[in-house]
Amino acid sequence: MSAFQRASISLAAAAAFAQTPAPKPIDNDQVHVFLATEQPHRKGAMHEHPMNRVLIYLEPGTTEFTHPDGKSERRQYKAGEAIWSPAGGLHTSENITDKPVRIVEIELKTKPQPLEKSAVPELDPTKVDPKHYKLEMENSQVRIVRVRYAPGERGPEHEHTLGHVIVYLNDQGDHKAGDFRFDGVAKHPEENKLDRTVERVVVDIK
Repeated sequence: MSAFQRASISLAAAAAFAQTPAPKPIDNDQVHVFLATEQPHRKGAMHEHPMNRVLIYLEPGTTEFTHPDGKSERRQYKAGEAIWSPAGGLHTSENITDKPVRIVEIELKTKPQPLEKSAVPELDPTKVDPKHYKLEMENSQVRIVRVRYAPGERGPEHEHTLGHVIVYLNDQGDHKAGDFRFDGVAKHPEENKLDRTVERVVVDIK
């Protein structure tokens, strides 16, 4: 692929993103959540991350990280992938693919809590509705749960006992792909009334 073709693809993708307003950042006593867009082949300034984070990639790609000593490493990710990113030292990052990549970044303000499996409530969605709610990762600060409902599917009543960030991976009614919101304690059933599958990532904050 020529440099001209890469530039054309990048400009077209950037224009498409620009037409979609970015969701408003969330900043409360538990999290700081925002949407970052990494433009292709544009190395950022040297920086560090003082807080642990969860990163949710909305597009596939590869990022190259370079440390002050000159050593570098690459991380590949898929669209919709959610990863745990611990606080880290100085580095630069560069999206080395030919398209912009959007990342929902969840910075954690809470302190790690004891990991007690017995603390999972009886109506936790991963227990009462494992078909639609699948636990991907759990540590002392978060639980990362993937949610998927096919058209017309309905789940039993379940309960959220922790504050949680919901990230929408595709268009779902009033929410567009890449939207996010913060919810508190709640108990409810759920049904997908749309004619397409809906997918989300839920990050419980401990």
